[in-house]
Amino acid sequence: MPILFFVAGLALMVVGAELLVRGSSRLATMLGISPLVVGLTVVAFGTSAPEFAVSSKAALSGQADICVGNVVGSNIFNILFILGLSSIVAPLIVSRQLIRFDLPLVIGVSIVTLLIGLDGSFGRVDGIVLFSSLLIYTIGLIYVSRKRGRTEAGDGAKESLNESNDKPFGIRVLSNTIFVLIGLGMLVLGANWLVDTAVQFARWLDVSELVIGLTIIAIGTSLPEVVTSLVATLKGERDIAVGNVVGSNLFNILGVLGMASMIAPSGLPLTSQIVQFDLPVMIAVAMVALPIFFTGGKISRGEGFLLLAFYIAYTLFLILDANDDPRSESLGNAIVFVAVPITATVLLVQCVRWNKVRTTLDA
Repeated sequence: MPILFFVAGLALMVVGAELLVRGSSRLATMLGISPLVVGLTVVAFGTSAPEFAVSSKAALSGQADICVGNVVGSNIFNILFILGLSSIVAPLIVSRQLIRFDLPLVIGVSIVTLLIGLDGSFGRVDGIVLFSSLLIYTIGLIYVSRKRGRTEAGDGAKESLNESNDKPFGIRVLSNTIFVLIGLGMLVLGANWLVDTAVQFARWLDVSELVIGLTIIAIGTSLPEVVTSLVATLKGERDIAVGNVVGSNLFNILGVLGMASMIAPSGLPLTSQIVQFDLPVMIAVAMVALPIFFTGGKISRGEGFLLLAFYIAYTLFLILDANDDPRSESLGNAIVFVAVPITATVLLVQCVRWNKVRTTLDA
């Protein structure tokens, strides 16, 4: 029965997220918000709704390890696995805005998250700061979008709603609002089932709730991002595939972790593993993505395999470490002292070469 509830919980969250994204994105375009802003906010935030539901439920239940592990694990999974797999399917084009602003912002926010967690917990004040930053970011995007031109926003809204122009405006608003409400309801119910069964799995397997949150729950709640990015890649909309991941990562930290920290009865206590290992890994992953995005303005298949290999190694380390396998230390040292420096050196060389090529072309 727990396995059935776990699978049913995942299914409910995937379908619920789809309804939420569909309804909210149409409502946004009806209000005249540009397609770019919809992609960076509504779609990205909507696909992160399962993380929001699960972490909020875990925070209210006092399961801080599942809550924080879900956020950190999802962010690592999004970049290493989703972008890696999507770029293997087809090389991904990266827009200049993501390189110059959004990804550096994710890196900065990740570093700030580590700094405020050095005291051993995320408190209510920390949550207010994080969530307020999300509101400022969203308002800023909308303001910039409208400043650049209301015409683009209006065209995007018309194009998005061509199929339903024959229906009255009020009916369209009502139907999309119903999609949003049903999606939210399915997310809440699915999150309850998922968290409860994940705790049972942790007890059965004698594995910590943190490891469950970093792996099983993180992967499960990231399924909407997987589906969205892969579908976007196959349709040739590769900028959406990348923007979805970057926007989701930003929402996970500022929105999901921020809200969870605010509503947790006693804050979110952090284990030494989260502070000393998992949060630094999340930062390192985002920093590795920056030079990959920069070189050629795309993620090649070779870079996709590299990202995927890192995720496999990270997951293997978590499993070995959870079982107190002595090989976990060797694997960890190999990742930190061999794989990461070599990767950083290669990416740095690629960045220097690409910058020279671009300078030559501009000249």
